[in-house]
Amino acid sequence: MLQFLQARLVGATLVAALCAWPAWSQIRIGQPSGFTGPVATGVKENTDGARLYFDAVNARGGVNGQKIELISVDDKFDPKVTVEVSRKLITEDKVIALFMNRGTPHSQALIPLIEEFKVPLIAPSTGAMVLHEPPHSLIFNVRAPYQREAEKAIQVLTTIGMTRIGIFQTDDSFGADSVLGALRGLDQAGLKPLFLEKLDRAKPDLAALAAVVAKNQPQAVIFIASAGTVASGTKAIREAGSRAQVVTLSNNASAGFIKLLGEHARGVVVTQVFPYERSLAAPIVKEAADLARAKGLPEVTPAMLEGFAGAKVLVEGLRRAGPNPTPARLVQALEGLRRYDIGGLEITYGPNNRSGLDYADLSIIGPDGKFRR
Repeated sequence: MLQFLQARLVGATLVAALCAWPAWSQIRIGQPSGFTGPVATGVKENTDGARLYFDAVNARGGVNGQKIELISVDDKFDPKVTVEVSRKLITEDKVIALFMNRGTPHSQALIPLIEEFKVPLIAPSTGAMVLHEPPHSLIFNVRAPYQREAEKAIQVLTTIGMTRIGIFQTDDSFGADSVLGALRGLDQAGLKPLFLEKLDRAKPDLAALAAVVAKNQPQAVIFIASAGTVASGTKAIREAGSRAQVVTLSNNASAGFIKLLGEHARGVVVTQVFPYERSLAAPIVKEAADLARAKGLPEVTPAMLEGFAGAKVLVEGLRRAGPNPTPARLVQALEGLRRYDIGGLEITYGPNNRSGLDYADLSIIGPDGKFRR
């Protein structure tokens, strides 16, 4: 009987050991995102910014003696693929967190998976309100909601006297969520949208889009869509003769988006969720710019700054989680952040707070092809 109990005990110990999160020499972080497809340029810049900080931390010896290994995998900007590659990251690569994925439908698709494995999703590159309210215990946002950005854009437009404002929104959860902020801003100004048209996410009808603008003659057009759609849509309305002010959200705050716009870039307004990337007065900008310069990179873009900020939050969580961190320890450590300064911006989380920041601003693309504020 004693031998039987000892065998059972040894067996249970072995199972527990096999099921425990392995103590790798590196801390593995998984990033499933659209490295190909319509958001590839922004995703690359997000990742460049994150790696800028991770590389600096690793050069100093890592976190609690362990280096950070960011495993980036292409999900082709397809929510189904996002889940497939993320499952592999968790079950095969044994990442302790998912980080900086792109897309609202993609983030929503990940929720059942992170709940199944109790692995946190940190700094998703989306401002979907569904990730903020109600707060999800495993999701830690590091940027303001899209609704806040859209509302801010409308407030600025109406303040300078624009009343004929049309809206194009991509026909998915990102568009449905973000447009609520724009409509709230219009309502506050006692206005209604001149038009509100949905665009197919994969193949928008550019001719129909241009016809709507030509018919209604708006003073401003809000594009709630991916970079490729906004760039193509802007070109279509310009070729149709419209001089309307074009405004879009921070999901398109990348140098790659400016290149897609080409000759139509000048004057396009893009909302931002971090301080001006060319103002060294903001400590986080100076830190990122100094590290970029040391690496020989020409500049820091808004999308890079988002990745950099997300990496800073993740690293602090890892530091507080202690040696050989697990997903559970990381969640507990991040939930304990209170007014943590990432460089002029403070991050606070708690049991009922997963929003991180509420910063929103506007920029305009200048004649030099750079964002200006």
